Amino acid sequence: MGQMAERRAHHRRKTVLPVKQKVQKKPPNFKLVETLAPERYREAHLPGAINLPPDRLKELAPSVLPDKSAEIVTYCTSLH
Repeated sequence: MGQMAERRAHHRRKTVLPVKQKVQKKPPNFKLVETLAPERYREAHLPGAINLPPDRLKELAPSVLPDKSAEIVTYCTSLH
């Protein structure tokens, strides 16, 4: 395995897998946030993800994510 492939595998183990486990377990104090435009969100998003478009983040975040002690993971996918 090349050095770049090793880095990607390490990154996946350290970041993606723990998030995947939390998404599956659905702990009450965990929020998964997709930061795409609503039309992109409707096309595809991870199960349980909340949509907060970048252009409305400041406006919507206080009402959608009121618990300041919650663990929040944001992601943005690209279909293109």
